[in-house]
Amino acid sequence: MYGGDEVSAIVLDLGSHTCKAGYAGEDAPKAVFPSVVGAIDQMEVDDNTNGEKNSSIDSKAGVKDSERKGKRKLYVGSQSLGFRRDNMEVLSPIKDGVVMDWDIVDSIWDHAFRECLLVDPKEHPMLLAEPSSNSQQQRERTVELMFEKYNVPALFLAKNAVLTSFASGRATALVVDSGGGSTTIAPVHDGYVIQKAVASCPIGGEFLTDCLLKSLESKGVVIKPRYSFKRKETRPGDFQAVDVDFPNTTESYRLYSQRVIASDIKECVCRAPDTPYDEASYSNIPMTPYELPDGQTIEIGADRFKIPDILFNPSLAQV
Repeated sequence: MYGGDEVSAIVLDLGSHTCKAGYAGEDAPKAVFPSVVGAIDQMEVDDNTNGEKNSSIDSKAGVKDSERKGKRKLYVGSQSLGFRRDNMEVLSPIKDGVVMDWDIVDSIWDHAFRECLLVDPKEHPMLLAEPSSNSQQQRERTVELMFEKYNVPALFLAKNAVLTSFASGRATALVVDSGGGSTTIAPVHDGYVIQKAVASCPIGGEFLTDCLLKSLESKGVVIKPRYSFKRKETRPGDFQAVDVDFPNTTESYRLYSQRVIASDIKECVCRAPDTPYDEASYSNIPMTPYELPDGQTIEIGADRFKIPDILFNPSLAQV
C-alpha cells in the first residue's frame, strides 16, 4: 500500500551528534542538523525586558520560532544554534545512547518534518533508525510518539547495523559503527542483529574533538567562539579581531561554539595514520596551517595523526 513511486517513505536517523532526515531511495539525506538544542528557561524570558527585541531579531534572521515545551523555549537547527542568546543552555536528548528527554526529541522530529522536509507526516510512512542496543521501553515510546502525535500511516524501526549491512549489499556482516558519542560493533546474520554479541565503546567523534581541543589549549592556542569577537577594518584589506563581551552567555553554549570550530579543524587536517602512531616517528612531520575564524593561523603537527589513532589505541588519550 505504501510502496512504489507514488508515496515516498521518510527515513529518520537521530544520532547523538546529528539528526539526518530524507527520503527512502535517495543517495543522501535532505537535511543534516545537530541533535542538540538551545534551551532558555521561560521565566528568564518573561523577566527579560528586551524579549520583544529578541523575537524581532529572530524573525529578521529567518530563524524558526522556538518550540514551547512547558517552561522552556527550545531552539532547533544549526541556524538557531548559531545565533547567540542570553542564558541559552545547549542540551542533548541522548546520553550513552539512551534518550533522556523526549520533549527535545519531539522538537527535533518536528523541525525535521516542518522546517527541513516541509512535509506532513500523516502522508508518509516512516523508517526510523535505532541503536542496536535500544531497549523495549525506548521502542515503545518512539512508536507511541509517532502514531499518537504525528499520526503516521506506517512505521518501521530498523537497527543501524542492519541498515548499514543492507546498504553494502550484504545480509550478513560485522558492522563497526563509529558515531559521535560511541563506537558500536554489531554482528548481523541474515538481516538480524545478534544482540548478545553487540559490543560498545564510549569513544567516538565527540571524544576526539574534546581531545583535540585540550591538546590545542595545552599548547597555548585559544579558540575564540564566533560570537565573542567582531572583525574591524583597520585599513583597506586589513582586519583586526576586537573582543565583544556577553556576560549572560552560558558555559554550555561557549563550549558548544568552541567544539564546532575544533570539529572543523579535526575534519580538515586530521587523518588516520598509515602505521600505528609513535611519538618518535611522527615528531618531525611537516606542520599544517589552519586559519581560525578570528584570523589567527595555527600550525598543527603530530596531533593530525595522534587524535584519529585514539579510535584504534585509546591509551593515546592519556598521553
